[in-house]
Amino acid sequence: MTKEYKTITEISGPLIFVEKTEPVGYMELVEIRTGGDLKRGQVLDSSDDIVVIQIFEGTGGLSKDSAVSFTGDVIKMPLSPAIVGRVLSGSGKPRDGGPEIVPDVLRDIAGAAINPASREKPRAFIQTGISTIDGTNTLVRGQKLPIFSGAGLPHNDLALQIARQAKALGEAESFAVIFCAMGITNEEAQHFLADFERTGALERAVVFLNLADDPAVERILTPRLGLTTAEYLAFDLDMHVLIIYTDMTNYCESLRQMGAAREEVPGRRGYPGYMYTDLACQYERAGIIKGKKGSITQFPILTMPGDDITHPIPDLSGYITEGQILISRELHRKGIYPPVDIRPSLSRLMNSGIGKGHTREDHRAVSDQLYAYYAEGNDLRGLAAIVGKEALSERDKLVLEFADKFEKRFVNQRRDEDRSIFETLQIGWDLLADLPEAMLTRIDDKYIKQYHPKYASTAKK
Repeated sequence: MTKEYKTITEISGPLIFVEKTEPVGYMELVEIRTGGDLKRGQVLDSSDDIVVIQIFEGTGGLSKDSAVSFTGDVIKMPLSPAIVGRVLSGSGKPRDGGPEIVPDVLRDIAGAAINPASREKPRAFIQTGISTIDGTNTLVRGQKLPIFSGAGLPHNDLALQIARQAKALGEAESFAVIFCAMGITNEEAQHFLADFERTGALERAVVFLNLADDPAVERILTPRLGLTTAEYLAFDLDMHVLIIYTDMTNYCESLRQMGAAREEVPGRRGYPGYMYTDLACQYERAGIIKGKKGSITQFPILTMPGDDITHPIPDLSGYITEGQILISRELHRKGIYPPVDIRPSLSRLMNSGIGKGHTREDHRAVSDQLYAYYAEGNDLRGLAAIVGKEALSERDKLVLEFADKFEKRFVNQRRDEDRSIFETLQIGWDLLADLPEAMLTRIDDKYIKQYHPKYASTAKK
């Protein structure tokens, strides 16, 4: 018979403190009864005298007379192939009106980072259909590539577009998307679901929705449930999985809230000192395991408070992940979508997933040349604002004009526009063709003779 304890000494926010218990384990599941109501919780801290329990559904209605029982088990995610196409809550319960998941397996959601010795180096290209990602900051299968955004910017639209369009180029392998939304409004949730259903993307997706009015504790569970699902699909069912989080800032705010409730000594800007470790435990579960056919690729999205890239959340994420995609408020004000600024953006694994056998042999050279003249054009904008455009040299005027065309034709695209990597490279060549051939100093002559529109059109004739 399960023991029940009525020794709650304190209720603080989402936490309760229980004394005089049997030995219990970290992350152990707990049930709390008040009258006819049953709430679930999880052991957060355990000592000789006090057990700290976080309550998933919130502590409303609980009192010191509530009965606490320890189950001896941890939270497990029910998994089966039928989970693909489902919409679940942030705690893994169905939100789509469908039945509960009948599990083939039950997996502990805590998981573990992939052993570095077991990792396979990421090499395969993933096409998102977004030129600024595919062309200049390429996503590679098994990579962790976050999107750094700001309040009011269209990062959620970009997340949905990537979820719809992402594919393994030229392969018929199984591909799935796991979409974890944390701390979003009900309006945003409806927008996400409507888009998934309208485009048919839900057929290959698993959606976890944690709303802003859901308990903060559930927000901490959501990415772990998503990752456990991803590991099952990738390493049990041999699928290639892209997992998208939005918004990791809400996740970190929940960590800070829980830390304050536990009266922990705060770290930078009030966030827990262990936030780096916690984020690393999530991010490092992505990758490819030697001997396994599947893979997990992560696209975490986070909003930078005050657009501050030195804020602890983007700062720590940048240390752990392999680059970042930066959303620009300046480009957004110009009406450009997606407003991705390629200058501070970076994909550290790009070279592993491009070139002959992956995309095309001229990919790196075209990307470098586009980046160089766009960066120079942006610098010249500042100079032209001071001395006037008429004071610039003819070459500088060409580069300045190139930067404007680059934003309008390469960066800017429709929300439903799915560009192949070859279309992206062609747009790049069309832009470079407006410059004198002698200015293409970063591209080998053999690629110019093969792909430059001037020679390509001659070859067709």
